[in-house]
Amino acid sequence: MANPPDAERQLEEDAAQLQRLGYAQQLLRGMGGFSNFAVSFSIISILTGAVTLYGHGLRFGGPLVMGVGWPLVAVMTLAVAASLAQLASSFPTAGALYHWAAMLGGPRVGFFTAWLNTLGQFAITAGIDYGLAEFLADMLVGSRERSTVLPIYTAILLSHAVLNHVGVRVVAWLNDFSAWYHVVGVAVLIGALAAFAPKQDAAFLLTRFSSETPLYAYGFLIGLLQAQWTFTGYDASAHVSEETRDPTRNAPWGIFLSVAVSAVVGYLLLGAVTLAIQDLPATAAAANPFLYVLTHSLGPALGGALVWVAIGAMWFCGLSSVTSNSRMLFAFARDNGLPASHWLARVSPRFKSPSVAVWVSVAAALVVALWSQAYAAMVALSTLALYASYALPIWVGFRTRRAGTWSHRGPWDLGRASSLVNGVALVWCAVVMVLFVLPPNQLAGYTFAGALVLLGLYWGLVQRHTFTGPRVTLLRPPEPPATSAATSSPSSG
Repeated sequence: MANPPDAERQLEEDAAQLQRLGYAQQLLRGMGGFSNFAVSFSIISILTGAVTLYGHGLRFGGPLVMGVGWPLVAVMTLAVAASLAQLASSFPTAGALYHWAAMLGGPRVGFFTAWLNTLGQFAITAGIDYGLAEFLADMLVGSRERSTVLPIYTAILLSHAVLNHVGVRVVAWLNDFSAWYHVVGVAVLIGALAAFAPKQDAAFLLTRFSSETPLYAYGFLIGLLQAQWTFTGYDASAHVSEETRDPTRNAPWGIFLSVAVSAVVGYLLLGAVTLAIQDLPATAAAANPFLYVLTHSLGPALGGALVWVAIGAMWFCGLSSVTSNSRMLFAFARDNGLPASHWLARVSPRFKSPSVAVWVSVAAALVVALWSQAYAAMVALSTLALYASYALPIWVGFRTRRAGTWSHRGPWDLGRASSLVNGVALVWCAVVMVLFVLPPNQLAGYTFAGALVLLGLYWGLVQRHTFTGPRVTLLRPPEPPATSAATSSPSSG
C-alpha cells in the first residue's frame, strides 16, 4: 500500500534532515511516535528491572526502598531523560549519545561515549535476558543452578537475534504490542493483589529492614540499584531515530515519556506487591522474593500465572534491548570507531536490518553473562557504563550551550531551565557512578575501571590519529564580544 502524500513528504523531510547530518537513509523508517516510545518503555520494563531485582532491593533496604527509593530515583532520572531528550531533538541519528557528544565535544568525547554506551548496552542485554532465564528456571525446574540457567539464556538470546535480523517490521509491531502488554499486565497484577491478597497498611512502605548489612543507610543506598537499573536503556528512542518518522519530536518524547510513565506505573506495582508481604524476613530469605510474594498471597495457581505474565514482559524487554544495542553498534561502526567497522556497518539488503551488529550484540551479551556469576554485578556494570555515557553528552551540551556555540536546537527544548535540569542530571549521574561500585558491586567497579584504562590506551595508541567521528559538526565559533565606539575609534589629541 502506497503512503499518503503527507506521509511521503514527511519521509522525504526526515531523509533530507539525516543527509544534513552526514548520513544517507539506509534503515527502514517505519516507526511512528508510539512505536518509538514503546521501544524505550519496553527496555525500561517495570516488569523486568523492578521484578528481577525485587529481592535485591528488599534484602538491602526493605519496603522503604520501594516506598521512598523508587520515587526518589524516578524524579532524578527524569532530569537525565529531559537532558537527553533535548539533545535527541537536535541530532536525530542512530548514533544518539555518541553523535551528540562528538558533534558538541569533538571526536575524543564521542569515542569514549560510544564505547561506554556499547559496554552498557551489552551488559543491560545480559542482565535482562539472564534475569529472564533465572525466572524460567525457577518456574520450569525449581532450580537456579548455572548449568540450568545458561542454556535457557542462550536460547533466549538466539530468539532475539533471529527476530531482529529478519523481522524489522515484526519487531516494530512487537514493540507496540509490548507497551500495551506491560500496561495491561501491570493492571492485572495490581488488580489481583488488590482483590485477593491480604494487605499491610500503607505505612508498611516506610518500614526499614535489611538482612544484608547492620548499617541501614548504606543498605538503603545499595538497594536503590533496583530502581536505577530499571531506569536504564531509555536512550533507545534516540537510537531508532533513523527508523522513526518526524524524529525531532517523536524521539525526545519517547525518551521522556517512557521514564515518566514507567515511574508512575512502577510505583503502583511495587506498592501492591510490597503491601502483600505477610512475613518480611521469610520473604527476604526466599530464593525469589517476587515469586514468593505472589504464590503465598494469591496461591500457587493464580500467583504462578501472574509470574508468567511478568516473564512475557521480560522477553519483550530483551528484544527491544537487542534492537537498541545493534543500532548503536551500527552507527559507531559506520564512522569507523570499531575494529572490523566495515563488517559491523553492513545492512542486510533483504531485511534492511544491521544484521551483523545484531549478532555481535547478542554474542557480547553471552560473554558478559559468562564473565560474572553474580546477577547484581551484571546490572551494576550496565548501570555504571550507561550513566557514564549519558553524562558525557549532557556535560558537553551544557558547556556549549552556555558558551553559545551550540548552533542548532530542535523543537523539544528546555529553554531557560536547561542549566538547572542539566546540572541536576550531572550530579545524579555522578552519584550513580560512585554508589554502584561499592560492595557488593566491586566486580562491576573493577571491570568498569579496567575498561576505562583499556579504552584510554586504545584511543591514545590507535584511534587518536585516525578517528574523526561523525561527518558533520553543528558547532559554531563563539561570537566575538561587541566593540564599543569609544574603544574602536582612534583617540583624539
